Amino acid sequence: MGFDALEIAPFTIDNSVRNITSQTREHIRQLSAQFEVEIAGIHWLLAGTTGYHVTDPDDTVRHQTIQYLQDLVRFGIQIGGTMEVVGSPEQRSVQPTVSYDQTWAWFKEAIVASAQVPGAEDFNICIEPLAPITNNNFIIYAQEARQMVEEIGLPNVKVILDCYSGIQVEEDFPAQIRQTGPLLGHFHCNDNNKRAPGWGGTDFVPIMRALLDIDYKGYCSIEVFDFEPDPIQHASRGLATLKQALEGAGGL
Repeated sequence: MGFDALEIAPFTIDNSVRNITSQTREHIRQLSAQFEVEIAGIHWLLAGTTGYHVTDPDDTVRHQTIQYLQDLVRFGIQIGGTMEVVGSPEQRSVQPTVSYDQTWAWFKEAIVASAQVPGAEDFNICIEPLAPITNNNFIIYAQEARQMVEEIGLPNVKVILDCYSGIQVEEDFPAQIRQTGPLLGHFHCNDNNKRAPGWGGTDFVPIMRALLDIDYKGYCSIEVFDFEPDPIQHASRGLATLKQALEGAGGL
């Protein structure tokens, strides 16, 4: 179809990344090489799991979650990925008995622990701001994600921006792309109706122009939340729409 890479959600293989065998991990690398489709990285990190929460007031829960996040980093590296998307809004939310500042500190601790896994120096941990419509109440805006990345100050901690969330909450989403600049480590393309680009009403030309303006060299992954359309048609229209938008922005 013309895609350069594939982004994997671990739960589509097994609900626990720890159950994904070394043979399966090597098989993914072999398939990647065979079909010349790179592994961009991993996302939906805590989907399918139970008992994990990055900012839970229970010390044991937080510690177990950090250990699991570190295992996810190892998985991402072992399958040949270059980054992971830290989204999982319901597993990072501000809890009723916890202040925002405390939530911020605990989340930062988990990100630092993930970034410092041995061998992860070239594996980007990407913090994703998510709109409230995704059941998120922590790190909603791009500015917050940038602040977190700047406070951490590690070269492999970056921002990932998502079109679906960005156009929901940002007054000028392309401007936020430009302000993120070199801190942008990954990018999700989705339309305003939760489908691939081209299935809704989003104009992707200004978005592609902003990515060109900051000389973004990373992947633009198509991420969808509505799985009703035929997947081949879904992916095909998405890719064609983005190529057309890139051409319209002066990038092809």
